[in-house]
Amino acid sequence: MATANQVLSWVNVAVFVLLAVVAVVEWRRRGGLAALWAGLAFLALGIVELVGIALPDHTTTLAQDVALRILVLLLVLFPYLLYRFTTAFNPPTRALERRLGGMTIVLFLWTCALPSFPESGQPRPAWFIAYLIAFVFHWTVLSVVVAIRLWRGGLGQPNVARRRMHLLSFGAAMITVALLISAAGPGSHSPLALATALIALVSAVGFLLGVAPPSLLRLVWRRPETERVQAAIASLMRLATREEEVVDRVLEPMAAIVGARAVALIDHDGRILGSHGTSVEVVAETAQAGGELPTWILRVGISPGTLLVWTSPYAPFFGQEEFALLETLGVMTGLALDRSRLFAREREALVALQRADELKSNFIALAAHELRTPVTVVHGIVETLGRAGSALSTDQRAELEDALMLQADRMRRLVEQLLDLSRLEAEAVPIQPERFRVRDRLEEVVAGAAGDRGTDVVVAVSPGLEAYADPQPFDRLLTNLVVNALRYGTRPVRITPDRRDRHFRIAVEDRGRGVPVEFVPELFERFTRSEHSRAGAGGTGLGLAIARSYARAQRGDLLYRPAEPHGARFELVLPAEPDST
Repeated sequence: MATANQVLSWVNVAVFVLLAVVAVVEWRRRGGLAALWAGLAFLALGIVELVGIALPDHTTTLAQDVALRILVLLLVLFPYLLYRFTTAFNPPTRALERRLGGMTIVLFLWTCALPSFPESGQPRPAWFIAYLIAFVFHWTVLSVVVAIRLWRGGLGQPNVARRRMHLLSFGAAMITVALLISAAGPGSHSPLALATALIALVSAVGFLLGVAPPSLLRLVWRRPETERVQAAIASLMRLATREEEVVDRVLEPMAAIVGARAVALIDHDGRILGSHGTSVEVVAETAQAGGELPTWILRVGISPGTLLVWTSPYAPFFGQEEFALLETLGVMTGLALDRSRLFAREREALVALQRADELKSNFIALAAHELRTPVTVVHGIVETLGRAGSALSTDQRAELEDALMLQADRMRRLVEQLLDLSRLEAEAVPIQPERFRVRDRLEEVVAGAAGDRGTDVVVAVSPGLEAYADPQPFDRLLTNLVVNALRYGTRPVRITPDRRDRHFRIAVEDRGRGVPVEFVPELFERFTRSEHSRAGAGGTGLGLAIARSYARAQRGDLLYRPAEPHGARFELVLPAEPDST
């Protein structure tokens, strides 16, 4: 039994010293307050084990007595230093901090004031028993607080962090059990002493695995997260072809890898690509906040941009390698996003080609349909003039020639309008807005469109009013509206401006019968004309379709509503100011 106890004591010394060295190396390697407290705590414990085994059972010199007192002081400090390690992640309440700190100070000063320490095998005086009870109480309270804080903190963490925190919690509990048994005063060669040494060894191993578990053990613990990363990468490579799909598939595994409650991905231009566990508004506010972020929000640089991680305070310390996994997944996410953008460009190119083909087909169909009548008439007139021209009277020839000129002019106007409409639909008409005086341009439009009926048009526009638009489409659009009002409506035709809700509006209104209610839904369609317009005047049915296309090309619109008390009212709506974007 004595030999077993002796061997186990040396094993404990070796493990605790190794624990102290590892803890100090971890502090030097990573820095930080938590690593400092852990390094101090386990260094104190290692010194106690190393120096304690060298001290004789009976101190005979002043130096030995001082060394023993220092070792006891280190034992007093150990649970408090371990407690401070836990508070580096999650600050305690002020009341708890004051009570535990005060209790440690009192016990520390009490240890310094002790007259001596009873030798092994000697009876224990009452004052020493009181001190021993206070020592065990202090150690037990602090160790229980440490164990509970670490165990609860590990819940919900990734596997590696959770197991490390639970092992530290287990170590704190086991070393307290060993202390309680040792305080009972078993003999140094008794089975109870052997059990105490075994429990202390288990505690040391638990501490060691919690502070710095071997790489192989980490790999085993991390297997669920690794499989999740692999599944996410496979999903990205096989299934995600759009940017939204990439973000949806990757953010939830990213959060799970490091135990984060929320993550958000922001590209290099500051655009929020997506978020998981929090709203876009919160992400935008966090991303725009200047200075340092709160400790629980981390910025992780990855190839697509920046990953904001709303993590637990334990993750950076216990899950450092998990953040490396996160960066690996970030690299794959960048590749997947690049691929999705290539897919998007291909889709856009395909849609553009299909739209161009559709526009071409529509243009050919429209041209063939609308040009058939005038071409047939022209062909008939030319054939008549060629075969029977000599037999026709002068008046008949003049009538046919006038008809020929009329149909030729109709074909010219129709072809011009078809080309205009085709270019507008293909967004091939350049728009160059500028600021101009509205009244001056309207007077020119009325003079050209109304001719000798200029007095039928009232331009109710103040001389200083300005608009921001492309003058040429503006002129063509208003010309069409004025001509239609004079052709299909009844005088007076009024042109009035208005400016509200960040838009400039100009209305052309007549006092005719207006547009039939049943025809209003088709008013701006191509080649549509009401029965009244067909009977009253010629036209191609393209004018209003072209006018609305010109309005929309300038980020505006052309609207219709009945005038009061009767008539037609067309309203051109344009942006009042240049687009700031």
